[in-house]
Amino acid sequence: MFGEAGFDCDSAHFVGRAAGWSHGITFHESSGRRVRRSGLEAARAAAKLQGMTTPPVTELTSRARDIFRLVVEEYLSSGQPVGSKTIATSEAVNLSPASIRSVLSDLEGLGLLAAPHTSAGRMPTDSGLRLFVDGMMQVGEPTREERATIEQRLSNPGPIEAALEATSSLLSDISGAAGMVMVPSREPRLAQFSLVSLSPGKGLAVLVGEDGHIENRVIDLAPGINQSALEQVSNYVTARLTGRTLAETTVAMRAEIASGKSALDEASRDLVERGLAVWSEDAAQRPVLIVRGQANLLDESALGDIERVRQLLDDLENKQSVAELLENAREAEATRIFIGSENRLFSLSGSSIVASPYRDREGRVVGVLGVIGPTRLNYARVVPMVDFTARSLGKLIG
Repeated sequence: MFGEAGFDCDSAHFVGRAAGWSHGITFHESSGRRVRRSGLEAARAAAKLQGMTTPPVTELTSRARDIFRLVVEEYLSSGQPVGSKTIATSEAVNLSPASIRSVLSDLEGLGLLAAPHTSAGRMPTDSGLRLFVDGMMQVGEPTREERATIEQRLSNPGPIEAALEATSSLLSDISGAAGMVMVPSREPRLAQFSLVSLSPGKGLAVLVGEDGHIENRVIDLAPGINQSALEQVSNYVTARLTGRTLAETTVAMRAEIASGKSALDEASRDLVERGLAVWSEDAAQRPVLIVRGQANLLDESALGDIERVRQLLDDLENKQSVAELLENAREAEATRIFIGSENRLFSLSGSSIVASPYRDREGRVVGVLGVIGPTRLNYARVVPMVDFTARSLGKLIG
């Protein structure tokens, strides 16, 4: 069954264009005659006429599809180029090594495969991986044991930040790559603000949202501030923040204080500023992206391509740029796949991202999570895992 878990592929080159082509046979006008072509020759001609570098999967012969699938699946499993002798041992292909080499050469000519060295076998190009993911990959739901593991790992009580970190680590563990979770930008409507004295010079600011979410911060208090002043400021702020976001409340109250209409003395005005500033500063410093499992990117196969891995780790350090890329998956109906050079950020490191939005109980997108690793990710396994993890995290955060 194809696409059982459901995913939306980025830059799906062949959707729509393929529909206008004949399937299996392409006719080309030449000197007033219609020349009948089939198989790889037709695929190459059709791709050339359409200004494309690769054909749709329906334009490949059945044996070309079989050999192409074997090369991709073996490469994704081993990370090594695949030779004709390896393919010849497969029961799915009943061809001589010479015939297999001929098909491999044709697939290379179509831009689907490449040979890293003259004497080496073939490996899929980014375009080849896209063709495989879009039209040939079989995915299914995670097993019962895998679903139970994911749900158990996310079930520990604690603040939302802890759940997001646990999710990023979980994605890393199940994919063997690096896990990423975008921290949701919370802008809840507020219901109440309170200030409580803890000790001389220290107070606790408590913010309650309309959804029941509670956050508190310790703030410094000026000398001489008593409980009566704290209650006055609490009542003043609460009366003005109800139904507003923190940003809206801050703008409104600062404008009122600046106009001299606040009826607060200087000490109380200072206290209002301290109480609001602690959340504004906290939001500005909160990371936009949580990444775990970078060490997984340094596996044995990476040792032969240290420069690529170094480039990828450098890319991951630029969390803001990674977050901007993940934003492209926010409006997707399901999991999206970004392969290698398809995205500018990771074009040099040759990396892929599998990403999915996670939603609250009302179906609103809260953030995006995903996996990043080399282009030889096990997409068939990672895609449904990312999809299920996104749904599980959405249930957890409500």
